[in-house]
Amino acid sequence: MESTWSDHEVSRQIATEAGQLLIELRDSVPDSADERWLRDEGDARSHRMIMGRLAELRPDDAILSEEGKDDQVRLRHQRVWVIDPLDGTREFGEPPRDDWAVHVALCVDGEPVVGSVALPAQGRVFTTAGSFPDPPADTQPLRMVASRTRAPLIVTELASALGAELVYMGSAGAKAMTVVSGDADIYLHAGGQYEWDSAAPVAVAMAAGLHCSRIDGSVLLYNQANPYMPDLLICKRSIATRVLAFLATRADPIETDSNPVAPGSGVGTHGV
Repeated sequence: MESTWSDHEVSRQIATEAGQLLIELRDSVPDSADERWLRDEGDARSHRMIMGRLAELRPDDAILSEEGKDDQVRLRHQRVWVIDPLDGTREFGEPPRDDWAVHVALCVDGEPVVGSVALPAQGRVFTTAGSFPDPPADTQPLRMVASRTRAPLIVTELASALGAELVYMGSAGAKAMTVVSGDADIYLHAGGQYEWDSAAPVAVAMAAGLHCSRIDGSVLLYNQANPYMPDLLICKRSIATRVLAFLATRADPIETDSNPVAPGSGVGTHGV
């Protein structure tokens, strides 16, 4: 039965419940289990729970999940939930790291209008269900979050050009929420992602009044036939013009993933 909750409340509730499930799993790992077991179980259990809850609360909507099979039926739907049951699987498997997340977003006609990013190990949920304070002033020096394992050259070049301090961490959601919370100013990714990596973070960041775009300044579109998304920029609006101006001067191609997902494969990446 469809819930009377708003889409925002559905997103927040499901992200929160999935986060609680993952915390409980992490706290009860069998002695015989290794990091691979924990990561695989986290992905699978969170995926099953989220799929079940969306089937209960929003049965008429389509779903694109990192851990699910993409049959492309979603392309015939205006309303598509884009979820990452465990963003930052690598970090989840390395207790006590807390830079991993759960993403639950709703895209309508390709636009991420609803979203929640749970950071369970930090006890926080960022969501479009709530209100946001005015963006804090830019830090001095600027702070820029980057992947601890896959940061491309353009990230270090931009940091150098802006005199920004680089802060390395795991999950895309954790990095984006660092900008939402005001603890960082810029999140730039140019190494290749997928829609589930950014849909919920972008929904929340847009609701918080941040600049969100491709690195050429174009609009981020979701529910595409191929969910591969080469690049992403989330930053404070006060510095967006400076950042985009620098990116426009790049003469060489932006580094991207050499093996993007094929449509319908249901295969994703972790901890980007």
